[in-house]
Amino acid sequence: MNLHALWIVVLAVVQHGLTASPPVVPSQSVLVEPLTFAVLGANGTFRSQPSALFNPTNATPPFFQIFDESFLALLPQQAFIKQVAANATFPFAFEAPIFDPSTNEVFFASSVFPPESSLNHTNRISKISMTQVEQALKSGEANINVPVTTLDLPATVQITNGGTGPFKGSLLLATRGRGTLPSSLVLVNPRSPFNTTVLVDNFFGRQFNSMNDVKVHPPSGRIFFTDPGLGFIAGQKTTPPELPAQVYSFNPATGLVQTVADQFVIPNGIAFGDGGKIAFIGDAGVFAAVTDQTQPATIYAYDVDPESFTFSNRRIFAFVDTGIPDGIQVDTEGNVFAGTADGVTVWNKNGILIGKIFIGENVANMAFAEGGRLVILANTSIFVASVKATSNLVVS
Repeated sequence: MNLHALWIVVLAVVQHGLTASPPVVPSQSVLVEPLTFAVLGANGTFRSQPSALFNPTNATPPFFQIFDESFLALLPQQAFIKQVAANATFPFAFEAPIFDPSTNEVFFASSVFPPESSLNHTNRISKISMTQVEQALKSGEANINVPVTTLDLPATVQITNGGTGPFKGSLLLATRGRGTLPSSLVLVNPRSPFNTTVLVDNFFGRQFNSMNDVKVHPPSGRIFFTDPGLGFIAGQKTTPPELPAQVYSFNPATGLVQTVADQFVIPNGIAFGDGGKIAFIGDAGVFAAVTDQTQPATIYAYDVDPESFTFSNRRIFAFVDTGIPDGIQVDTEGNVFAGTADGVTVWNKNGILIGKIFIGENVANMAFAEGGRLVILANTSIFVASVKATSNLVVS
């Protein structure tokens, strides 16, 4: 190609870039280009608190906040975020969301904070019907508030903080324990009479601190869980911590518990990617006993050894700009979703922030349901977002 022809090609590319139309975004969405806030200037308004919201367009929540055009691939043409259940007087929807496809229901736990969860009171497990949610959405109701049904569970379930599954047909819960009652992994029948089975409640005779989150490793069927000391910080446990803040694996076939990762302040959310070859662990160290913004609010990625199942090659996957990385979910394309202080933050498989489902308040966790629905727990309310994404969880 001669220089004249090359110049014509370059000029055409430049002109196309200058005249390219901005991307078409769905309703209830806002495009926020990082260049627009890369420099705030001497008189700019800077955030000084870790949970302060970042909403430079002052859009009204809830909405999809798009930082990278690739996020549009996850949004249907008629994308929406809709509140489907609410109770302003009770933090009924906080953690441990589990979608059960056999009943088309989403189960979840109420707040893990006092007074709902305390030395004298455990939190509650409830559920909503996604069939009722879909019926309400199709009817065009302006204010949807589907019924919330609370389960009557035995005393073996004490302050549920994490959940996943179904695992062998049951809900799999990670509980903090309460008082002298131990933290444990518990199976719960999702149907009445909601009978329970404790899988493990000790590490060779020593109590766990206060289990936080849990996932099943897809190839092996082993159960992995995080174990920080949040139950002691919240005054819910009377026995002092007996173990470091660590991540464990549990083999349900043999009963063996194994430590797989350490060196955390507060290990929190857990998830797997790439068919179980990669593990994601969130560290919520910024909100330990004292808020310290120099501590981690970080998702770390690890390689999972296929034989020992220990984690290695720790590296930063993402640092959360608002709050902490709480519950973590991964879709089949490797996108990582995390509950944060402003909603749900989404990164691609390379750790690039592509967008947020901006609720405008704290979201601890979320779960994928069928039909492109993401069920988002926002403490006193539940939202449903329409997404073109599917959970990578393997249901057994």
